[in-house]
Amino acid sequence: QVQLVESGGGLVQPGGSLRLSCAASGSIVSINDMGWYRQAPGKERELVAAITSGGSTNYADSVKGRFAISRDNAKGTVYLRMNSLKPEDTAVYYCNAVGVKTQSRRYYTTIWGQGTQVTVSS
Repeated sequence: QVQLVESGGGLVQPGGSLRLSCAASGSIVSINDMGWYRQAPGKERELVAAITSGGSTNYADSVKGRFAISRDNAKGTVYLRMNSLKPEDTAVYYCNAVGVKTQSRRYYTTIWGQGTQVTVSS
């Protein structure tokens, strides 16, 4: 059974930084794309950043220049470094994996983590 577990969320002051981690488990052979989404109260879930297996990245306009996504394929882990945090970054952040292959030759189109809370407040 493939699972994604997020960590690193918490309370931070405006202008501060956090690094989120998402570890995939379950005898995974490969993952095509990984990303981070977020959902603020009363708003729809939105893409924050994504990274392909080859390392290509894209970001939401609202976080460009402040956030950086990276991944460690050997560890099956994706990270999100968040700098210069703003109150509007407050949300539950969800890890996402697309195109997951396991040693048992199972294929998962999309897997979601359960989320980690990020609160930016003074």
